[in-house]
Amino acid sequence: MCFEIIQRITLILLSNRCQIFDGTLCYSNWPDVGAPNIVLIDYLKKCKRNGHKLILWTCRAGDALELAIEWCRQYQLEFDAVNDNLPEIIEKYGNNSRKITCDYYIDDRAMLPESVDV
Repeated sequence: MCFEIIQRITLILLSNRCQIFDGTLCYSNWPDVGAPNIVLIDYLKKCKRNGHKLILWTCRAGDALELAIEWCRQYQLEFDAVNDNLPEIIEKYGNNSRKITCDYYIDDRAMLPESVDV
């Protein structure tokens, strides 16, 4: 599934990406970290090298968050923001909303509105 998502996203040029940690960057083993999703990690590192900004958005906090950030660093994955908007977004809108502003969200629980069957 991740490979299909990656193919779709690479067709689009964008400036910000936002991803969730558990179940996306790693195969979750809460509160520890699980096995890495190497395909996605490599893709995000390529995006970063191409000038895209990356935001880590996760429910993790405290020690669990620090563990996740350090785990990402072990795979040379660095973020421009963690659980926060980019400074340029805050400046542009004059506030820091609770929702992270980005072009795409990469998440294991994502559902497109078009897929809702009423």
